[in-house]
Amino acid sequence: MTGWDRAYPAPAKLNLFLHVVGRRPDGYHLLQSLFRLIDRGDTLRFAPRGDGGVLRVHPLAGVPEEKDLCVRAARLLQEVSGCKYGTEIALDKRLPMGGGLGGGSSDAATVLLALNHLWNLNWPRERLQALGLRLGADVPFFIFGRSALAEGVGEVLLPVELPPAWYLVIEPPVSVPTGEIFASPNLTRDTKAIKMADFSAGWGAGGLFGQNDLEPVVCERYPEVARALGWLRQHAEARMTGSGACVFAPFAAEQDARAVLARMPEGMTGWVAQGLDEHPLRALAD
Repeated sequence: MTGWDRAYPAPAKLNLFLHVVGRRPDGYHLLQSLFRLIDRGDTLRFAPRGDGGVLRVHPLAGVPEEKDLCVRAARLLQEVSGCKYGTEIALDKRLPMGGGLGGGSSDAATVLLALNHLWNLNWPRERLQALGLRLGADVPFFIFGRSALAEGVGEVLLPVELPPAWYLVIEPPVSVPTGEIFASPNLTRDTKAIKMADFSAGWGAGGLFGQNDLEPVVCERYPEVARALGWLRQHAEARMTGSGACVFAPFAAEQDARAVLARMPEGMTGWVAQGLDEHPLRALAD
């Protein structure tokens, strides 16, 4: 087995739009969204264990080991595949929890992709995506590893080509629980579905399509998000990603994004990232 001595990236995602188009009888919401990877994220390292144990090296504040998505992903893959190997997982966490950037889901996807390689399982991508769905609705996208239109609960993915773009992302100092926002009685749940075949990805990097239906609910409950979004909209078209808390604006050129970043008020935290066409680990699955 090779590859134990390298770092494995877990990139963030942005929802360029997020529409809630219905609800299933089991309570899960039906979505349409446009996912894009960006070149900022967490990093994971792995070390082999001969005793079959799966352990994390560093604690994660507020997350017990048995609920850690990295540990859960490794143990699930081990259980379903019948693999006898174990691993230690070291996570370098850069993405905020409750930020809408998919950090935990991306970490879980990277665990599945990396251990599929390190344990010599050689599962195809579709099988890993199906397994990832058991961990969270966004996990299949990160395994899919390309810009995608998503339907269902987020697991039905159609690849799309997007123009090059840079994104200014602001991190409000709050963690937004996804379940709380989806449970809100004020959430719009009947946005008209777009037809995937009619969707054109030809809109420019400086423009956004549709809206984020979760944004009004989050802004009402978390004034820090509303403040960040209000400031960013003074300088560019802006939107919240996922269920929040992070907000972003797209730019065609890096210098334009950095020029706005330089004017950010004291007390706000932000950064600039480039859109990715493919996940850096996409080659680890067929």
